[in-house]
Parts: sequence; structure tokens; C-alpha cells
Amino acid sequence: MPRTLVLLFHPDLRRSKANAAMAAAAASLPDTTVVDMAAACPDGLDLARDGGPETARLLGADRLVLQFPVQWYSTPPLLKAWQDAVLTRMFYLNYETEGRRLEGTPLMIAATAGNTPEAYRPGGRNLFAMTDLLAPLRATANRCALPWAEPFVLYRADKLTPDEINAAAAAYADRLSRWDTPCKSHGDSHHPDQHVTFCKAG
Repeated sequence: MPRTLVLLFHPDLRRSKANAAMAAAAASLPDTTVVDMAAACPDGLDLARDGGPETARLLGADRLVLQFPVQWYSTPPLLKAWQDAVLTRMFYLNYETEGRRLEGTPLMIAATAGNTPEAYRPGGRNLFAMTDLLAPLRATANRCALPWAEPFVLYRADKLTPDEINAAAAAYADRLSRWDTPCKSHGDSHHPDQHVTFCKAG
């Protein structure tokens, strides 16, 4: 079975309801590791200090999930720091030995947002669709040759009832368990969506 790595970028998981429930549901799946990055990196992320261990973590996975709450139409600062430290190391400093090995690893975004789906559209309260707000991450995935999966987005995350949160967490786990992904070892690093054999989680 593919090894799934979920990197959770929540500023304080102890205060979270939706992200905590989603993380717990994901962690219950076979061959799935969930890492609370705020707890793992209490002093932030530094290229020299953390680049090596985080690179090794990524290279040990077959597919990657970046989970986070949308904050001010963007990602939490720790996720940007992770990109600056880890992806800079892998794709600009050590491409041949690290970045090239990560290419072909499928990527899914799992995001929570406080407003309604209707707010995220042209003319809505937040003006832009969620796909537009996630475009920088999709551009990053494209740059790093990481096949992009349809994001999992949970709206009204801070307004849901406990039953609704549990249902959303179960839907998240189901999505991960049904995620068909191209086998990393058979991909073309320059065209990761072409000529690949598909693997299934379960």
C-alpha cells in the first residue's frame, strides 16, 4: 500500500476542532503518518537545521498531503517557512540527490475555511474561488513535478456542529483511502501525469 504522509500546519492544534478531527481520522488509516508541524518545529523551520530531517521525511513517503486552515486567503506562516526551507534545499541546492527523487510524488491539499462555499466565488464576500487562492500551491506542485490531486476543502469549519465535524473527518478519511495515485517509481519526472501505473490506497 502507498505510504501517505500528512503534514499538518495548524498554529495550535489544541484549539482546533475540525483540523484535529480530520488529522485523527487520517491517522487511523493504514500506512498513513500525520505530523503536527507546529509541535514538531516549535522554533519554526530553518533550512540549515531542519532541511535534512524534513527532506528525509518526504522521501520516505509515496504521496503527500498538506493540511492547514486558510488564514487571510493564504497558508499559515509555518507552511511558507517549510516551502522556503525544505523545497529550496531539495530543488535548488540538492536537486540531483533530493529534488529529483521527490518528483512524481502525488500531492493533495486539505484545507479548512471559515466561510461558506458561496463566499468563495467572483462576486462573493471573499471575491475569489478557493481554486484561485490555492493557485500558488498548484504552481509549486507543477514546479516540483508533484502530480496535483483535487483538493479536499471543508467550509464553515469553525461553525460546524460536532456531528458535522465527525462526518467531515470521516469523508476526509474516505477520500484518502480511495485516492488513486500514480505509482511514484514509474513516473516521468517531467510529465508526471503521463505513462504511469496507478496505485490505490486500499
